[in-house]
Amino acid sequence: MSPPQLLSKDSPDIEDLLSLNPRVKTQCSVVPTKQTKENKKHWKRNADHAAPPCTTLANDFSDIKHTTLSERGALEEAARCLKCADAPCQKSCPTQLDIKSFITSIANKNFYGAAKAIFSDNPLGLTCGMVCPTSDLCVGGCNLQASEAGAINIGGLQQFATEVFKQMGVSQRRTPQAEANPLAGKIALLGGGPASLSCATFLGRLGYRDVTIYERRSYLGGLSAAEIPQYRLPIDAVNFEIDLVKNLGVRIETGRSLGTKDLTIQGLLSSGHDAVFVGIGLPEPKLNPIFAGLDPSNGFYTSKNFLPLVSDGSKPGLCACKAAAGLPKLHGNVIVLGAGDTAFDCATSALRCGARRVFVVFRKGSSGIRAVPEEVELARDERCELLPYLSPRKVIVKDGLITAMEFCRTEQNDKDEWVEDEEQMQRLKANFVISAFGSGLEDADVKAALAPLQFRGELPIVDRITMQSSLSQVFLGGDLAGVANTTVESVNDGKVAAWSIHCQLQGLPLDTPAALPLFYTDIDAVDISVEMCGLKFENPFGLASAPPTTSTAMIRRAFEQGWGYVVTKTFGLDKDLVTNVSPRIVRGTTSGYKYGPQQGCFLNIELISEKRAEYWLRSIGELKRDFPEKIVIASIMCSFNEDDWTELAIKAEQSGADALELNLSCPHGMGERGMGLACGQDPELVEQISRWVRKAVKLPFFIKLTPNITDIASIAAAAKRGGADGGSAINTVQGLMGLKADATAWPAIGKEQRTTYGGVSGNATRPMALKAISDIARRVPDFPILGIGGIDSGEVALQFIQAGATVLQICSSVQNQDFTVIEDYCTALKALLYLKANPPPVNGAFWDGQSPPTPVHQKGKPVVRLTGEGNVTLGFFGPYQRQRDIKMADLRSKKGALWDAEQAAQGPTAVGNGTTPKVVPRIKDLVGAALERIGPYNKLDNKQQKVALIDDDMCINCGKCYMTCADSGYQAIEFDKDTHIPHVNDDCTGCTLCVSVCPIIDCITMVPKKIPHVIKRGLEEKTYYTHALSQCQ
Repeated sequence: MSPPQLLSKDSPDIEDLLSLNPRVKTQCSVVPTKQTKENKKHWKRNADHAAPPCTTLANDFSDIKHTTLSERGALEEAARCLKCADAPCQKSCPTQLDIKSFITSIANKNFYGAAKAIFSDNPLGLTCGMVCPTSDLCVGGCNLQASEAGAINIGGLQQFATEVFKQMGVSQRRTPQAEANPLAGKIALLGGGPASLSCATFLGRLGYRDVTIYERRSYLGGLSAAEIPQYRLPIDAVNFEIDLVKNLGVRIETGRSLGTKDLTIQGLLSSGHDAVFVGIGLPEPKLNPIFAGLDPSNGFYTSKNFLPLVSDGSKPGLCACKAAAGLPKLHGNVIVLGAGDTAFDCATSALRCGARRVFVVFRKGSSGIRAVPEEVELARDERCELLPYLSPRKVIVKDGLITAMEFCRTEQNDKDEWVEDEEQMQRLKANFVISAFGSGLEDADVKAALAPLQFRGELPIVDRITMQSSLSQVFLGGDLAGVANTTVESVNDGKVAAWSIHCQLQGLPLDTPAALPLFYTDIDAVDISVEMCGLKFENPFGLASAPPTTSTAMIRRAFEQGWGYVVTKTFGLDKDLVTNVSPRIVRGTTSGYKYGPQQGCFLNIELISEKRAEYWLRSIGELKRDFPEKIVIASIMCSFNEDDWTELAIKAEQSGADALELNLSCPHGMGERGMGLACGQDPELVEQISRWVRKAVKLPFFIKLTPNITDIASIAAAAKRGGADGGSAINTVQGLMGLKADATAWPAIGKEQRTTYGGVSGNATRPMALKAISDIARRVPDFPILGIGGIDSGEVALQFIQAGATVLQICSSVQNQDFTVIEDYCTALKALLYLKANPPPVNGAFWDGQSPPTPVHQKGKPVVRLTGEGNVTLGFFGPYQRQRDIKMADLRSKKGALWDAEQAAQGPTAVGNGTTPKVVPRIKDLVGAALERIGPYNKLDNKQQKVALIDDDMCINCGKCYMTCADSGYQAIEFDKDTHIPHVNDDCTGCTLCVSVCPIIDCITMVPKKIPHVIKRGLEEKTYYTHALSQCQ
């Protein structure tokens, strides 16, 4: 008879499942190098440059940018940002984007707020997020360049935020002030590129109604549409920003060109136009004489005819007739001449048009490449060959087709002058040549149409500060003005010109300081004011009684930034004055070893204000005089003494304060003096103090409640019985933050290195705060709550409101940053309220606040579901990636060059259609909205079981779900030893640990269980169908 199976030992099937689960290492590993060389090929995720590519890039117009981010990537990257003072990144941006503000908003999941900040200064913020040479601009100034972690991916964050806004379906509008005060003036803009689109946007925002863009092509966008490739700048992004311009009433006329037979400067001015902006770019290529007489039929292109053909063939909607002809058909070897961004666009585009090998040839050395590093890196990744120190000498043509080119060697002499050495010649075989040596204004007819503008050389004269031409009514921008070399600089030219045009039309000096309106939508009109206890708060965000309100000068600055109310630093009678110790405010350890801002919590042993009562009383009067619409709540503290509470409460009321907060909860120091926590933990004392204050004053007053108690609702009920109008919950949680290896704590005071239990604040306390607030709201009705405890975003603010708080107090997030976070909180809350009533038009029901449904992606880029042998999902490494590449190349060969753009267009994207939005809920309508779903465990239904579902196409094969399920769960996830694809088996109990540790948002979701729920009791084999907490359990 076999011995009974050990209950404390895994069964054989579980042991097999756990074969790849980590084990403590007890001996060295020995694997021959030859075997490792083979093994690594299976697991390799980055490109294997030692192996030839298994496919070509023909027809592949999918996103190739290294900067593209998913929501997870964006949140993590934004959290790294230091949000520096006087941020150098902003100073390096041509349009002066408030970069730290929009990154703050992204970190707080306020994607509308981020987009608003971006579009306010740059109407083409999505385009620039994709194509800006950030390494030379904002990223080049990032202070994190000085750290090991490296600079922030600013371009990727900008792209992410604006793409999320693109999905919201919200129109741009004029501000109410501009709508109510239309400005007269007829303005023409020549050219539909970035400079004109930017100029038209700012003119529209200012209130000008008669603004028209004239474009010679059948579509707008300029180089963004016609020359920047689809894989760097999708056409739907360009069209989205054009629609935003149209939202402002700007008129568009296509098929209209600058020329003596159509539009001329003189003709526009004589026909009643008050101002003209010219942003036509530089339409003609600069050609080397050796290419005279050659054209595409010979295999010769310029960037000015090649890239538009590529765009026509790969971007839906540009030109139906040209799109039908498809891409330029290249083969064999292609030589691209030039070292600028355009040259590298030509090189990577050539590969997608069929070129087998591409040589980028330029005169100077590799260190002198004008293109930004991002472009060069992409070209190198795609195996373009870079050939420096070569100058074109001759084109070899046989039977009417290019077959080769000859070059001579260039060198620098002792004087650093570039010279050409005719004795060093080199011939390269080539089937095609693309010249990308720049462009200019050569067309005599266009120059004639620009009369009477004065020229210097080939370009019109322009004031580079105001963008005004030699003719006062005409302004220039973009390539034509000779300053801008990039899209973002062209956008800024249009921005500067718009203000100059405004000054010109309004009779203001052109050097008048600019005051351009911000980006504005219906979201910005949402009312987030709220009333509580007869007090009207313009917004629900206030500063808590804490370090941010140390002085009334700080409070004044906070009001100027937009805070709705403040609670002063707690003060007492002069007989209770305190002196603080130092150090006393330290970073928390709940987020691990994290240094810098974005701390998960702080610990402080700071006492109440060191300032005299008279300072606070006089200052409150000053603040109310200068900010009558703001709410000032005086925070006061006394010992359990009726005379003291009566005296201080009356003085605070007479100072002009709108309300009082009785601090009965300071967790350190003050309790030892019979104040703060010493009073706040006893319901009888709380009730009695409330009665004293209610008898003394008519003002509303609130009890600041301590979480350092078993039942906080009982304290709130006592306060209500005593006459308190409401409560502030919660104060800091008592704690000891950590001990060093030598047994000393931090903060440590004096040479004795002593410490005490301090107050923990920040988002580490948020779960406790939400529990306390919802508990009070449920059990103590009609008792308004001022929510406190880790509120660090508009999204979290909404959580507190729905848990039962009416207004909110902030401290730690200001300590992490500064007073300007108020703008982020307000825009976030407005957006959340707006989207509740007006969900995005595509998949709106599946949005979580401002977060759209997560698309199936890898590294932020959409992927196609492909399977291999046995219908197993093809992964994204080693042999599976090679199979995937082959299948995708075959798919693109069949679908054509438009397929990638068409797939992208099928994704979520929407621009507001101008319809009147639905009524947005008010804050008062949402206070306590979640309470009906919060209650005892007995109310939970265990018949509605869920299980985990893993999306193989989003999985990055880390196995975290497998490991947590194995050692902390139910051994219900299998892990394939070859593909590293996890699989949830029928043993899943729906505990959700796997979702909690998965690093990819929505890779694992919880779905309804469709098979019988088998409960393993350990000794029985029986299926139970029971209700939660029934007796048999």
